[in-house]
Amino acid sequence: MAAGSKQIPPEDTLASLLLTLTALSGEFPTAQISRLPSTGAYQEKILKSLKGEKLLRTYYRDGLRALRLTTAAKKLLVDKWPDRFLPYLSGSTETNVLKSEVPRRLRLHRMAEVLVTMLNANVTVFPWKKPAIFRPTPLAAAPYINRPAYYSSREVKGLGAQAVKIRGSRSTGLLLTDGVIFTIYNTGTFAMKWEYKAEMRLKAMLQTELCQRRLPGQYQNAALNAIVFGRDMEQMLPLMNDGGGQRDHFVLDGNYQHFYYLTSDHHGELILQLLCDAEQQAVLDAILFQDLSPCRSDWVVENDAMDGDSPVLFAYTCDMPRIKRFDTALELHGKTGTLFCFDFQEDALQQVCGQRVKIESLDFEKVKALLFDGDS
Repeated sequence: MAAGSKQIPPEDTLASLLLTLTALSGEFPTAQISRLPSTGAYQEKILKSLKGEKLLRTYYRDGLRALRLTTAAKKLLVDKWPDRFLPYLSGSTETNVLKSEVPRRLRLHRMAEVLVTMLNANVTVFPWKKPAIFRPTPLAAAPYINRPAYYSSREVKGLGAQAVKIRGSRSTGLLLTDGVIFTIYNTGTFAMKWEYKAEMRLKAMLQTELCQRRLPGQYQNAALNAIVFGRDMEQMLPLMNDGGGQRDHFVLDGNYQHFYYLTSDHHGELILQLLCDAEQQAVLDAILFQDLSPCRSDWVVENDAMDGDSPVLFAYTCDMPRIKRFDTALELHGKTGTLFCFDFQEDALQQVCGQRVKIESLDFEKVKALLFDGDS
């Protein structure tokens, strides 16, 4: 950058990415920097440079440390790309007028965390790189989502008056893939406090606005599923045991037939890629299927395959309702079964499954190398 005059770093650089994520997030938690591309040493170098250029500053309060754009950085971004950044860096928008209250900041941090996970899983996240679906008036020609795209809850609010119906929802946004819509949540390091009625209104809005009105050609018969992210597998336990600490068991009571729990790290990123890519998931299933018999679709215990007369469930995506149904059915019918999961999931699943479930763990790093490392 030229001395004495601030400039925006070139696109497709780590510096530009960090500024962009901070702009979209309002404030970007410093703990997430290590998850961005490149080495730790280079990340530190870029961060030091951006601070030295007075484009980023650290904001620390109440034990929460994050990056915020300086006034100069906001002006440079808006001047260079007004269509991209004006909606985020002007007026009284949440990402422009930042608050100091802990709950508000934690909400920003959880949304930023999901943004990084989606980015690392090769999901399209930047608004200017995907169709503008959520606007008061639908596009004249319905777009086609040809690759996974994540729309934050801020983007969803672009619906206008319709968005009022989903006020209070804990969702951070929506993930659209070819044929499946995922409602996204992030419990972070805390127990999730579900807003039951708001979550049901959100699901109803998806069915009417997306599946019927805006994108019927692609999503009229789409599956509506959900994903909740958390810090580690321990955060899954309250979701499986008591619905997340609330009287209503939102995860397990059938609101979403498939409700996945993913960790906000490289483990969750890979599983997210599998959920977005049915072909890759089928490859892994085919490997697991070796030496097993075909599933019995109408059997008393839900299964993906059979090992003799014993049902087998492929549970590496951590579909919580499905795991619970499997465990409950085994107890009800006095049978034993096998559950396949990744090694890092094993301890947590042992705690939520009964003694009739035998857990077989998969080496995560070996699966990653088999399915994805050859593509790099």
